[in-house]
Amino acid sequence: MDKTTLDMLKAQAKEIRKLTIEEIGSLGSGHIGGSMSIVDVLTLLYYHKMKIDPANPRWEGRDQLVVSKGHAGPAVYAALASKGYFPLDWLKTLNRGGTKLPSHCDRTLTPGIDMTAGSLGQGFSAAIGIALAFRMDKKPNAVYAIIGDGESDEGQIWEGALFAAARNISNIVAFTDYNKQQLDGYTKDILDLGDLAAKWNAFGWFTQEVNGHDFEELDTAIDTARSQNRKPSMIIMHTIKGKGCSFAEGIEKNHSMSFNLEKAQEAIAALDAAN
Repeated sequence: MDKTTLDMLKAQAKEIRKLTIEEIGSLGSGHIGGSMSIVDVLTLLYYHKMKIDPANPRWEGRDQLVVSKGHAGPAVYAALASKGYFPLDWLKTLNRGGTKLPSHCDRTLTPGIDMTAGSLGQGFSAAIGIALAFRMDKKPNAVYAIIGDGESDEGQIWEGALFAAARNISNIVAFTDYNKQQLDGYTKDILDLGDLAAKWNAFGWFTQEVNGHDFEELDTAIDTARSQNRKPSMIIMHTIKGKGCSFAEGIEKNHSMSFNLEKAQEAIAALDAAN
């Protein structure tokens, strides 16, 4: 990755973080922690890796992204708005009456959302099904999916993992947002995932581990995943929940938080000052 591209991605990620903080602050509460931890991979996918057309969200030739941890919708919406799928003003309607931006992603409401998600585990299964359909139709479209580490407590994740490996569905690249926290606390205390990479390897997936906030590591891992055609791919992203939000990063109870627009603006100012 050249320096110009890297600088562009860093700038876009910063903007998406600011939009996400302001978006949730405008509502007064929301899933800030798990939204902020996936901003970098969203930025890389939407601004550098995926074949997409914001002017034609249902373009048949597009690559598709399923954010199975659908509660991270605010970050997805911020990325989509910044990319031009819909006006930035929509972000101020998050989860309000009549909105097109509900708390969890909904493909029937929001331009650019490829699959409704929120019931944990189900989005991952849908992504595998989409990838299988593309292969059956002999289409070159890639499918990307993002799951959470807390979501990985769901049996449906592992059922999907078994199926995708058994069918050699190699046109899917999945990411685990391994931020080590979930709704009720730290994953190691609730249901320790142990050696997560070893688990995915044992389930027959081509598995890599990266720093989920490092664009160059993510970029290389995606290219490596896409270059092999033997197995489905899992990229385990070691991330920080609440990354880039001064009052959410590095604290325990940051899954969903209440905060007003004034506090949001303070966090945005801190984000600006940090870079």
